Amino acid sequence: MTNETRLAFEHPEARASDMRDRISLREHIVDVEIGAFQAERGVTQRLSFNVVVEIADLPPDLDDDVDLILSYDRVTEAISFELGAERLNLLETLAERVADRILLEPQAERVFVRIEKLDRGSGRLGVEIMRHKGEADAREGAGAPRPRVAFLAHEALQSAALPEWVAQLKADGTPLILCLGPHGQPLPGAATAASARRITLLGIEQNAWRLAARLEGCEVVATRTELDWGMKNGQTCIWAPSKLVLDAGGDASPAPQDALEMAVWLADQFDAMDIVAVDSAATPRADVRLLTPAEAGL
Repeated sequence: MTNETRLAFEHPEARASDMRDRISLREHIVDVEIGAFQAERGVTQRLSFNVVVEIADLPPDLDDDVDLILSYDRVTEAISFELGAERLNLLETLAERVADRILLEPQAERVFVRIEKLDRGSGRLGVEIMRHKGEADAREGAGAPRPRVAFLAHEALQSAALPEWVAQLKADGTPLILCLGPHGQPLPGAATAASARRITLLGIEQNAWRLAARLEGCEVVATRTELDWGMKNGQTCIWAPSKLVLDAGGDASPAPQDALEMAVWLADQFDAMDIVAVDSAATPRADVRLLTPAEAGL
């Protein structure tokens, strides 16, 4: 921990030589499902947030106007927004996202974020970071591209024309994410709904790896980071859905049994330009350009 980070959470007397204006949130405790271990799935644990934000100089004509300052509510809202976006495995990821969101505020110039798990073991397990205005923009580059999402039912995967069709989809330079249904073989039975869900997802991922072996330049990807990198670097991504779907949790998670609905969900997560589906059995819907294999030339 750097000296600056340590001092950020100290009493003002301890940092008398560096008295930039700051606002702080202390011991903000939230129940949330988080963690990489299986024992942390399906249960909540307490997280404690301590946040210090260095702010730009206050205007001389502040005149007690709340609209001219950085409200504490914006700090707690940043935490709530990132906790609600998706289930995360790492405190480090959560801390980065909270810091980045706070630094979107015009008055925020530097932020210190400390997050601690209160219920894992006898002590507090935590992470502390410091981030400056502009660092998030440097990490993200020119911003997230908007992809085209293509869903392929199993029947469409058998066509010898598939590589040419995929090439046409990305000919205009739009990033492409391919989403699949499960393979055509019967899936094993399962005693619980949770087990059946995972088996269905694994069936889709088996299909993904089979397709990747056929399509040059395509990679199977599972995480938001991999998808972001692939879209920004011209890589055609074949989505392995288990991680994102299971991490979404609760009502936010689509049912793997409806593979097209999962593709629509993914498209919404990445603000896709359009969705095309090749599936002769799918029900038509307004938000999807639906083709039969014959119509797609497959």
